[in-house]
Amino acid sequence: MDEAAILRLIVSLVFIIALILAGAWMTRRAGWLRSGPNQPIKVIGSQSLGARAYVAVVQVDNARLVLGVTSNQVSLLHTLPGGESAAPLPSTEADEAESGFAHSLRQILSRRRV
Repeated sequence: MDEAAILRLIVSLVFIIALILAGAWMTRRAGWLRSGPNQPIKVIGSQSLGARAYVAVVQVDNARLVLGVTSNQVSLLHTLPGGESAAPLPSTEADEAESGFAHSLRQILSRRRV
């Protein structure tokens, strides 16, 4: 083999290794490696409080944890009883307003069709 063929072989191998590493980084960054529904920790819901702060409700085994999350720390705000038989989280006023709006919209549309 001459020097050009060896150089081409080395460059090709470096390119393939870089491509594999980039694919692994993208897979990890996008979260495609997360397992299915059998995870011991499940995020029930979250609400943004600002640019880098939010409150999250997380289900861990038989407890629901209310967590305050910022860019620097995670704080436990409250512990709720959990499990399959636990009562659902209370709805917010926004949820009630949306359902009221949806109900009103359906009534108006049904009047127009008749």
